[in-house]
Parts: sequence; C-alpha cells; structure tokens
Amino acid sequence: MKKIALITGATSGIGKATALKLAENNFDIIITGRRKNLLNKLEKQIKETTKANVISLNFDIRNKSEVGKNIDTLPENWEKIDVLINNAGLALGVNPIYSGEIDDWETMIDTNVKGLLYISRKIMPMMIAQGYGHIVNLCSIAGKEVYPNGNIYCATKHAVDALTKAMRIDLNKFGIKVTSISPGMVDTEFSNVRYKGDNEKAKTVYNGFTPLYADDIAESILFAATRPKHVNIADMLIFPTAQANSSVVNKKK
Repeated sequence: MKKIALITGATSGIGKATALKLAENNFDIIITGRRKNLLNKLEKQIKETTKANVISLNFDIRNKSEVGKNIDTLPENWEKIDVLINNAGLALGVNPIYSGEIDDWETMIDTNVKGLLYISRKIMPMMIAQGYGHIVNLCSIAGKEVYPNGNIYCATKHAVDALTKAMRIDLNKFGIKVTSISPGMVDTEFSNVRYKGDNEKAKTVYNGFTPLYADDIAESILFAATRPKHVNIADMLIFPTAQANSSVVNKKK
C-alpha cells in the first residue's frame, strides 16, 4: 500500500522536486501552493510521468482559515497522511535590520513560522489518532547561524529549528517522527524572490561555484522519509562542497 505525503509550497523549487521524487518512489501526493496554474501543471506532470495518485490544494499557507478549510475537505481515503513536508517558505530583502521593510518581515514570519504552525496543527492530531506519522520541516543553514543582512529570515528559520525540536519532544510518545532538513545554498527561485525579481542580482549568488539543486534536497527528504520505523533522521545539514558555513564559499573567479 502506498504512503501519502503532503507537500506545502510545491509549485517550484524544492517542493516541486520533492513531490516528483516521492511520486516516483511509491508515494501518493497531496500538493499545495498559492499559484494554481503551477499546481495544475505539476499535477498533470505527476499523473503523466508516475503511477502516483495526486490531489492539489490551492491556498495561501499564511491564511489560517484557508488552511483549515482545505485540509477539512480532503476525501476520507486521503486523510491518513504518512508524511507532512513543511516546505513553504521564503526570504525577502537584504536590508540590515535597522532599515528593513516591515511588510517583508511580516510576510516571512507569516509564511515561515505561522504557516508551518497552521498546517502542522491540523495534521498532527490526525497523525496522533492514526498512531503514526512523520513531519519533515525545511529549515536552513539560516536556522543554525546568523549572517549579515539575514536578520529576520534567520530569525524565522531559527524558529523552525526550535519548533522542530519541540515537535519531536511533544510527539515522541505517539511514535511520530520529526526531521529537520537544513540546506545551504540551493539554486532555486529563492534568490529571485529575495531580490524581488532582480534576476541579475539573483544569478550572482551562485556564480563561481556549483550550488546544490532542488533534486539534491528532494533525494535527502526521500531518504529521511523511507527509513525503517525505528530510525528517525532528526537533523540533516546539507552544503554544496564549495560551502563551509553561511558566509564562507569557495568561488572561482
């Protein structure tokens, strides 16, 4: 019998790669995201290229009522979710904290922290009731270190790191696994979003070295999600070879 994985922020990057990777490896997939056209394209791709069943849920993770309404309308045969992958997240801006844009702060906090909490709060009681489950939270090196001009983004990812540890403690007695996946530099839409559509600036982030790609992280998530019942990958920090920490990268000129 196939397992069911729910992936937030599945319209691009790590979320999309993870949905495809799990669909190829005996999971049925629930994909969520704000961009309906991209959700539809991904659903079509999964159906055409894998044997997985797939459901799309179009909502904004920041909207608590939308999260609840969509989870509550899942068909009964889709309610036994084996793996929740909290992937939705973003960085906005590179200002020092004293000149940061408060709207950017609120978007990052609402998405990276509150959105993760909204959907986890809906899914955790379902996992407790069924007696099994696995939550995978996409953290970041920004949840382990703070770097210049990372301020609020780093704060939100430190919160994700703390929440992951708290979930692991509170859910331990129910046999529910909790994993943190913390990538370093991954070439996705991340920098385009952070630089608010300035593609030239975004490209410079990954110049001079080979970064991680979305598939690299998807493979790591698949590995964590397919360990035996008695094995929980608690925390995985993943760098490209050229990266040593949040700010040391071996770039060739």
